[in-house]
Amino acid sequence: MNDIAAVDAAADAKLSVRHVAGQRLLERLFRGTTLAMALLVLALLGGVAVSLVHGASPAFSHFKLAFLTRQIWNPVTDEYGALGAIYGTVVTSAIAMVFALPISFGIAIFLTQLAPAWLKRPVGIAIELLAAVPSIIFGIWGLFVFAPLLQQYVQPWIIDALGPLPGIGVLFQGAPFGIGVLTAGIVLAVMIIPFISAVMRDVFETVPDVLKESGYGLGATTWEVIWQVVVPYSRTGMVGGIMLGLGRALGETMAVTFVIGNAHEIATSLLAPGTTISATIANEFTEATTPLYRSSLIALGALLFLITFSVIAAARFMLMRLDRRALSSV
Repeated sequence: MNDIAAVDAAADAKLSVRHVAGQRLLERLFRGTTLAMALLVLALLGGVAVSLVHGASPAFSHFKLAFLTRQIWNPVTDEYGALGAIYGTVVTSAIAMVFALPISFGIAIFLTQLAPAWLKRPVGIAIELLAAVPSIIFGIWGLFVFAPLLQQYVQPWIIDALGPLPGIGVLFQGAPFGIGVLTAGIVLAVMIIPFISAVMRDVFETVPDVLKESGYGLGATTWEVIWQVVVPYSRTGMVGGIMLGLGRALGETMAVTFVIGNAHEIATSLLAPGTTISATIANEFTEATTPLYRSSLIALGALLFLITFSVIAAARFMLMRLDRRALSSV
Protein backbone atom coordinates (compact mmCIF):
# COMPACT_ATOMS: atom_id res chain seq x y z
CA MET A 1 0.00 0.00 0.00
CA ASN A 2 2.82 2.35 0.84
CA ASP A 3 4.45 1.65 -2.54
CA ILE A 4 1.18 2.39 -4.37
CA ALA A 5 0.74 5.63 -2.44
CA ALA A 6 4.31 6.64 -3.24
CA VAL A 7 3.77 5.95 -6.93
CA ASP A 8 0.55 8.01 -6.94
CA ALA A 9 2.29 10.86 -5.17
CA ALA A 10 5.14 10.83 -7.69
CA ALA A 11 2.64 10.83 -10.59
CA ASP A 12 0.73 13.70 -9.03
CA ALA A 13 3.97 15.61 -8.59
CA LYS A 14 4.89 15.07 -12.24
CA LEU A 15 1.42 16.20 -13.35
CA SER A 16 1.70 19.24 -11.11
CA VAL A 17 5.09 20.14 -12.56
CA ARG A 18 3.78 19.69 -16.09
CA HIS A 19 0.70 21.78 -15.31
CA VAL A 20 2.79 24.59 -13.83
CA ALA A 21 5.17 24.49 -16.80
CA GLY A 22 2.24 24.58 -19.22
CA GLN A 23 0.65 27.50 -17.40
CA ARG A 24 3.93 29.39 -17.44
CA LEU A 25 4.23 28.79 -21.18
CA LEU A 26 0.68 30.02 -21.73
CA GLU A 27 1.36 33.05 -19.56
CA ARG A 28 4.47 33.95 -21.58
CA LEU A 29 2.54 33.40 -24.80
CA PHE A 30 -0.29 35.60 -23.58
CA ARG A 31 2.06 38.38 -22.50
CA GLY A 32 3.95 38.22 -25.78
CA THR A 33 0.73 38.31 -27.83
CA THR A 34 -0.68 41.30 -25.98
CA LEU A 35 2.65 43.13 -26.24
CA ALA A 36 2.76 42.41 -29.98
CA MET A 37 -0.77 43.79 -30.41
CA ALA A 38 0.14 46.95 -28.51
CA LEU A 39 3.28 47.43 -30.59
CA LEU A 40 1.26 46.76 -33.74
CA VAL A 41 -1.06 49.65 -32.88
CA LEU A 42 1.92 51.94 -32.40
CA ALA A 43 3.44 50.69 -35.66
CA LEU A 44 0.21 51.35 -37.56
CA LEU A 45 -0.05 54.83 -36.07
CA GLY A 46 3.56 55.54 -36.95
CA GLY A 47 3.05 54.16 -40.45
CA VAL A 48 0.06 56.43 -41.03
CA ALA A 49 2.03 59.43 -39.79
CA VAL A 50 5.06 58.61 -41.95
CA SER A 51 2.96 58.05 -45.07
CA LEU A 52 1.11 61.33 -44.55
CA VAL A 53 4.35 63.26 -44.04
CA HIS A 54 5.90 61.64 -47.09
CA GLY A 55 2.89 62.37 -49.27
CA ALA A 56 2.56 65.94 -48.01
CA SER A 57 6.23 66.88 -48.30
CA PRO A 58 6.02 68.10 -51.94
CA ALA A 59 3.23 70.53 -51.06
CA PHE A 60 4.98 71.86 -47.96
CA SER A 61 8.29 72.10 -49.86
CA HIS A 62 6.63 74.08 -52.64
CA PHE A 63 4.36 76.39 -50.63
CA LYS A 64 6.19 76.28 -47.27
CA LEU A 65 4.28 78.03 -44.44
CA ALA A 66 2.13 79.86 -46.98
CA PHE A 67 0.16 76.62 -47.31
CA LEU A 68 -1.13 77.20 -43.78
CA THR A 69 -1.73 80.95 -43.99
CA ARG A 70 -3.67 81.47 -47.21
CA GLN A 71 -7.11 80.35 -48.31
CA ILE A 72 -6.63 80.15 -52.08
CA TRP A 73 -7.53 76.79 -53.67
CA ASN A 74 -7.17 76.84 -57.44
CA PRO A 75 -6.43 73.54 -59.22
CA VAL A 76 -6.20 75.34 -62.56
CA THR A 77 -3.12 77.32 -61.52
CA ASP A 78 -1.90 74.72 -58.98
CA GLU A 79 -2.15 77.20 -56.10
CA TYR A 80 -3.33 75.78 -52.81
CA GLY A 81 -3.80 76.93 -49.24
CA ALA A 82 -5.28 75.12 -46.25
CA LEU A 83 -6.49 78.03 -44.13
CA GLY A 84 -10.09 77.93 -45.35
CA ALA A 85 -10.41 74.19 -44.76
CA ILE A 86 -8.77 74.41 -41.33
CA TYR A 87 -11.10 77.25 -40.35
CA GLY A 88 -14.18 75.33 -41.47
CA THR A 89 -13.09 72.17 -39.65
CA VAL A 90 -12.45 73.95 -36.35
CA VAL A 91 -15.53 76.18 -36.47
CA THR A 92 -18.02 73.45 -37.42
CA SER A 93 -16.63 71.18 -34.71
CA ALA A 94 -16.86 74.00 -32.15
CA ILE A 95 -20.47 74.71 -33.12
CA ALA A 96 -21.27 71.01 -32.86
CA MET A 97 -19.79 70.78 -29.37
CA VAL A 98 -21.65 73.90 -28.22
CA PHE A 99 -24.97 72.31 -29.16
CA ALA A 100 -24.14 68.67 -28.36
CA LEU A 101 -22.52 68.94 -24.92
CA PRO A 102 -25.44 70.31 -22.87
CA ILE A 103 -27.96 68.11 -24.67
CA SER A 104 -25.84 64.98 -24.21
CA PHE A 105 -25.22 65.78 -20.56
CA GLY A 106 -28.93 66.32 -19.99
CA ILE A 107 -29.86 63.06 -21.71
CA ALA A 108 -27.33 61.08 -19.68
CA ILE A 109 -28.40 62.66 -16.38
CA PHE A 110 -32.07 62.11 -17.13
CA LEU A 111 -31.61 58.45 -18.06
CA THR A 112 -29.43 57.59 -15.07
CA GLN A 113 -30.79 59.81 -12.31
CA LEU A 114 -34.30 61.03 -13.08
CA ALA A 115 -36.10 58.87 -15.65
CA PRO A 116 -38.69 56.31 -14.52
CA ALA A 117 -37.77 52.68 -15.08
CA TRP A 118 -40.28 52.18 -17.90
CA LEU A 119 -38.75 55.04 -19.91
CA LYS A 120 -35.04 54.33 -19.53
CA ARG A 121 -34.85 51.34 -21.85
CA PRO A 122 -36.76 52.71 -24.89
CA VAL A 123 -34.95 56.05 -24.79
CA GLY A 124 -31.58 54.32 -24.39
CA ILE A 125 -32.32 52.04 -27.34
CA ALA A 126 -33.40 55.01 -29.45
CA ILE A 127 -30.10 56.78 -28.73
CA GLU A 128 -28.09 53.69 -29.66
CA LEU A 129 -30.07 53.30 -32.89
CA LEU A 130 -29.44 56.95 -33.73
CA ALA A 131 -25.71 56.33 -33.36
CA ALA A 132 -25.96 53.53 -35.91
CA VAL A 133 -27.43 55.72 -38.66
CA PRO A 134 -24.88 56.13 -41.53
CA SER A 135 -23.45 59.60 -41.92
CA ILE A 136 -24.63 59.89 -45.51
CA ILE A 137 -28.22 59.60 -44.27
CA PHE A 138 -27.63 62.58 -42.00
CA GLY A 139 -26.21 64.42 -45.00
CA ILE A 140 -29.28 63.71 -47.14
CA TRP A 141 -31.59 64.71 -44.30
CA GLY A 142 -29.60 67.88 -43.72
CA LEU A 143 -29.64 68.89 -47.39
CA PHE A 144 -33.25 68.11 -48.29
CA VAL A 145 -35.07 68.60 -44.96
CA PHE A 146 -33.07 70.58 -42.42
CA ALA A 147 -31.38 73.16 -44.68
CA PRO A 148 -34.66 74.28 -46.34
CA LEU A 149 -36.27 74.70 -42.92
CA LEU A 150 -33.33 76.82 -41.76
CA GLN A 151 -33.42 78.88 -44.94
CA GLN A 152 -37.14 79.58 -44.77
CA TYR A 153 -37.85 79.96 -41.06
CA VAL A 154 -34.75 80.13 -38.85
CA GLN A 155 -32.02 82.02 -40.69
CA PRO A 156 -34.19 85.05 -41.60
CA TRP A 157 -35.05 85.43 -37.92
CA ILE A 158 -31.39 85.03 -36.92
CA ILE A 159 -30.36 87.71 -39.44
CA ASP A 160 -33.04 90.14 -38.23
CA ALA A 161 -32.57 89.50 -34.49
CA LEU A 162 -28.83 88.90 -34.12
CA GLY A 163 -27.36 90.55 -37.21
CA PRO A 164 -27.72 94.16 -35.94
CA LEU A 165 -26.09 93.38 -32.58
CA PRO A 166 -22.66 94.94 -32.03
CA GLY A 167 -19.71 92.55 -31.96
CA ILE A 168 -21.33 89.17 -32.50
CA GLY A 169 -23.68 90.54 -35.15
CA VAL A 170 -21.14 89.96 -37.93
CA LEU A 171 -21.44 86.22 -37.30
CA PHE A 172 -25.11 86.25 -38.29
CA GLN A 173 -25.28 88.56 -41.29
CA GLY A 174 -25.72 87.82 -44.96
CA ALA A 175 -28.21 85.96 -47.09
CA PRO A 176 -30.16 82.93 -45.82
CA PHE A 177 -28.57 80.24 -47.98
CA GLY A 178 -29.79 77.35 -45.84
CA ILE A 179 -26.50 75.51 -46.28
CA GLY A 180 -23.34 76.83 -44.65
CA VAL A 181 -21.04 76.54 -41.68
CA LEU A 182 -23.80 76.88 -39.08
CA THR A 183 -25.92 74.21 -40.77
CA ALA A 184 -22.97 71.83 -40.92
CA GLY A 185 -22.22 72.42 -37.24
CA ILE A 186 -25.81 71.66 -36.21
CA VAL A 187 -25.92 68.49 -38.33
CA LEU A 188 -22.64 67.41 -36.73
CA ALA A 189 -24.16 68.06 -33.30
CA VAL A 190 -27.07 65.74 -34.11
CA MET A 191 -24.58 63.10 -35.20
CA ILE A 192 -22.34 63.20 -32.13
CA ILE A 193 -25.06 63.53 -29.47
CA PRO A 194 -25.70 59.74 -29.40
CA PHE A 195 -22.00 58.96 -28.90
CA ILE A 196 -21.40 61.46 -26.11
CA SER A 197 -24.66 60.75 -24.29
CA ALA A 198 -24.19 56.97 -24.50
CA VAL A 199 -20.69 57.16 -23.00
CA MET A 200 -21.81 59.58 -20.29
CA ARG A 201 -24.78 57.37 -19.45
CA ASP A 202 -22.59 54.31 -19.03
CA VAL A 203 -20.12 56.27 -16.91
CA PHE A 204 -22.81 57.75 -14.67
CA GLU A 205 -24.20 54.26 -14.05
CA THR A 206 -20.85 53.21 -12.55
CA VAL A 207 -21.19 55.68 -9.67
CA PRO A 208 -21.73 53.61 -6.48
CA ASP A 209 -25.20 54.01 -5.00
CA VAL A 210 -23.68 54.41 -1.53
CA LEU A 211 -22.06 57.70 -2.58
CA LYS A 212 -25.31 59.14 -3.87
CA GLU A 213 -27.25 57.86 -0.86
CA SER A 214 -24.70 59.49 1.44
CA GLY A 215 -25.29 62.81 -0.29
CA TYR A 216 -29.03 62.51 0.06
CA GLY A 217 -28.58 61.47 3.69
CA LEU A 218 -26.68 64.69 4.36
CA GLY A 219 -29.60 66.68 3.00
CA ALA A 220 -28.30 67.40 -0.50
CA THR A 221 -30.73 68.03 -3.31
CA THR A 222 -30.79 66.01 -6.51
CA TRP A 223 -28.88 68.71 -8.36
CA GLU A 224 -26.26 68.90 -5.60
CA VAL A 225 -25.77 65.12 -5.66
CA ILE A 226 -25.40 65.20 -9.43
CA TRP A 227 -22.98 68.13 -9.45
CA GLN A 228 -20.99 67.31 -6.31
CA VAL A 229 -20.96 63.50 -6.41
CA VAL A 230 -21.82 62.04 -9.83
CA VAL A 231 -19.91 64.48 -12.02
CA PRO A 232 -16.61 64.47 -10.05
CA TYR A 233 -16.65 60.68 -9.82
CA SER A 234 -17.28 60.36 -13.57
CA ARG A 235 -14.98 63.15 -14.74
CA THR A 236 -12.50 60.98 -16.61
CA GLY A 237 -15.17 59.03 -18.45
CA MET A 238 -17.04 62.22 -19.32
CA VAL A 239 -13.95 63.72 -20.92
CA GLY A 240 -13.43 60.48 -22.82
CA GLY A 241 -16.95 60.69 -24.23
CA ILE A 242 -16.49 64.34 -25.15
CA MET A 243 -13.24 63.53 -26.95
CA LEU A 244 -14.97 60.70 -28.80
CA GLY A 245 -17.63 63.11 -30.02
CA LEU A 246 -15.09 65.78 -30.91
CA GLY A 247 -13.01 63.29 -32.87
CA ARG A 248 -16.12 62.24 -34.80
CA ALA A 249 -16.95 65.89 -35.52
CA LEU A 250 -13.43 66.74 -36.70
CA GLY A 251 -13.22 63.82 -39.09
CA GLU A 252 -16.80 63.63 -40.39
CA THR A 253 -16.94 63.73 -44.17
CA MET A 254 -20.13 62.94 -46.04
CA ALA A 255 -22.71 64.69 -43.88
CA VAL A 256 -20.64 67.89 -43.85
CA THR A 257 -19.99 67.69 -47.59
CA PHE A 258 -23.73 67.74 -48.26
CA VAL A 259 -24.58 70.86 -46.23
CA ILE A 260 -21.53 73.10 -45.83
CA GLY A 261 -21.47 74.55 -49.36
CA ASN A 262 -17.87 73.56 -50.21
CA ALA A 263 -16.48 77.08 -50.65
CA HIS A 264 -12.73 77.55 -50.08
CA GLU A 265 -12.98 80.90 -48.34
CA ILE A 266 -13.28 82.30 -44.84
CA ALA A 267 -16.43 84.31 -44.29
CA THR A 268 -17.14 86.22 -41.10
CA SER A 269 -20.75 85.04 -41.14
CA LEU A 270 -21.60 81.55 -39.91
CA LEU A 271 -24.45 81.48 -42.40
CA ALA A 272 -22.09 81.60 -45.39
CA PRO A 273 -20.82 78.48 -47.19
CA GLY A 274 -17.44 77.05 -46.26
CA THR A 275 -15.52 73.80 -46.35
CA THR A 276 -13.65 71.39 -44.11
CA ILE A 277 -10.55 69.27 -44.53
CA SER A 278 -12.51 66.05 -44.84
CA ALA A 279 -15.03 67.52 -47.28
CA THR A 280 -12.25 68.89 -49.48
CA ILE A 281 -10.46 65.55 -49.64
CA ALA A 282 -13.66 63.66 -50.39
CA ASN A 283 -14.74 66.08 -53.12
CA GLU A 284 -11.46 66.45 -54.95
CA PHE A 285 -9.20 63.46 -54.45
CA THR A 286 -10.49 61.64 -57.55
CA GLU A 287 -9.83 64.80 -59.59
CA ALA A 288 -6.26 65.29 -58.33
CA THR A 289 -4.43 64.73 -61.60
CA THR A 290 -1.21 66.61 -60.85
CA PRO A 291 1.36 65.56 -58.23
CA LEU A 292 1.17 68.93 -56.45
CA TYR A 293 -2.63 68.75 -56.30
CA ARG A 294 -2.50 65.26 -54.84
CA SER A 295 0.21 66.23 -52.38
CA SER A 296 -1.83 69.23 -51.21
CA LEU A 297 -4.80 67.00 -50.44
CA ILE A 298 -2.56 64.60 -48.53
CA ALA A 299 -1.16 67.61 -46.68
CA LEU A 300 -4.72 68.45 -45.61
CA GLY A 301 -5.02 64.92 -44.27
CA ALA A 302 -1.78 65.34 -42.34
CA LEU A 303 -3.10 68.58 -40.84
CA LEU A 304 -6.33 66.86 -39.78
CA PHE A 305 -4.27 64.08 -38.19
CA LEU A 306 -2.21 66.67 -36.32
CA ILE A 307 -5.27 68.62 -35.16
CA THR A 308 -6.99 65.48 -33.85
CA PHE A 309 -3.84 64.24 -32.13
CA SER A 310 -3.27 67.65 -30.53
CA VAL A 311 -6.83 67.82 -29.21
CA ILE A 312 -6.62 64.36 -27.67
CA ALA A 313 -3.19 65.10 -26.17
CA ALA A 314 -4.49 68.35 -24.68
CA ALA A 315 -7.44 66.48 -23.16
CA ARG A 316 -5.16 63.90 -21.58
CA PHE A 317 -2.92 66.63 -20.19
CA MET A 318 -5.95 68.39 -18.72
CA LEU A 319 -7.10 65.16 -17.07
CA MET A 320 -3.67 64.61 -15.57
CA ARG A 321 -3.70 68.10 -14.07
CA LEU A 322 -7.19 67.61 -12.68
CA ASP A 323 -6.20 64.28 -11.12
CA ARG A 324 -3.11 65.84 -9.53
CA ARG A 325 -5.16 68.71 -8.18
CA ALA A 326 -7.71 66.29 -6.74
CA LEU A 327 -4.98 64.23 -5.06
CA SER A 328 -3.31 67.31 -3.61
CA SER A 329 -6.58 68.53 -2.14
CA VAL A 330 -7.25 65.25 -0.33
